[in-house]
Amino acid sequence: MILGIESSCDETSASVVQEGRIVRSLVVAGQGEIHARYHGVVPEAASRAHVEQIAPVVRQALEEAGIDPSAPTAGGLGGVAATNRPGLSGSLAVGLSFAKSYAWAAGLPFVAVDHMAAHAYAAQLGTEVGASEAETAPPPDYPYIVILVSGGHTILAVSKDYDTLEVLGTTIDDACGEAYDKVSAFLGTGYPGGPVIDRLAARGDPRACVLPRPRLNRNDNRYDFSYSGLKTAVVHQLDRFWTEGYPRTRENIAAAFQKAAIDMVMDRVRNAVDDTGIRRVAAGGGVAANSSLRSRLRALEGVIVHLPPPLLCVDNGAMVAGIGYRYLREGRGSDWDTGVTARIESFRRRGRAHPRDTGA
Repeated sequence: MILGIESSCDETSASVVQEGRIVRSLVVAGQGEIHARYHGVVPEAASRAHVEQIAPVVRQALEEAGIDPSAPTAGGLGGVAATNRPGLSGSLAVGLSFAKSYAWAAGLPFVAVDHMAAHAYAAQLGTEVGASEAETAPPPDYPYIVILVSGGHTILAVSKDYDTLEVLGTTIDDACGEAYDKVSAFLGTGYPGGPVIDRLAARGDPRACVLPRPRLNRNDNRYDFSYSGLKTAVVHQLDRFWTEGYPRTRENIAAAFQKAAIDMVMDRVRNAVDDTGIRRVAAGGGVAANSSLRSRLRALEGVIVHLPPPLLCVDNGAMVAGIGYRYLREGRGSDWDTGVTARIESFRRRGRAHPRDTGA
């Protein structure tokens, strides 16, 4: 069993996962109330909240898994994994420092993992938190196409194995989740914007507003994303795209925006399936909990789709523990002086494999 700690942005999470798949416990402490007034994450406030939350979150995760926090090896804990890249440097430092300290004090091996690789691995976890192996759906075989969509990233890649993501496309400006947050701020519907817009869209008509789709001026744009123009169209140019005869309600605006945003994702996923011939698709990241994206991915013809439950789509310690198990099983732990890295340059290079890097 591996303890996983995640603190890359504004969720403090810890989880115990057995054999890289069975989630024995999962605790997530959010910071929505802290950041709601700013319509986005304030890095310093996020770091301070992590400092307050990390110890009780880890203790609860261990205890729910039947492990005594003061004697973890006696309870069967075999190692500790923590996110160290990419993300907010201050937030990452809290979780990473705690994980290293706890592992060192307990005499356990430690490994630092990549946040995006962990999201891609989430499809390998059991579909029911706390379920037995017999009750969980089989994981997807490698390779599979994975779409990672969140407030900080939008990445389309091929997951060749647990350790290698071949990036096909990324956003050239805003992330999908960031656009959701900005539109929600414009509508005055709160933060985080993703769940709110999703609920509003279910009661609206997407035909009320025909919003533009980006046309990237490059020949190799079958996989890249751009959400800046869509966000600007909603916030500053809505009159240009409104359909006559439809009431200008928040529900209709949300429905039109969500259709445009998810259309962009689906177009790129279809391109990837057609071009690679890989007919297994998984999703990860907070926007992967979106009801429209999930239903439209499941509707893809001739494609096997693996969608983690919503709790395993948001930033969570289970995905960190799961992929951490794979590294530690191979003896690939991290050095004690491993640091944090806010950005991963290789995620901006299409078609480049992303091997593991401890960030030391």
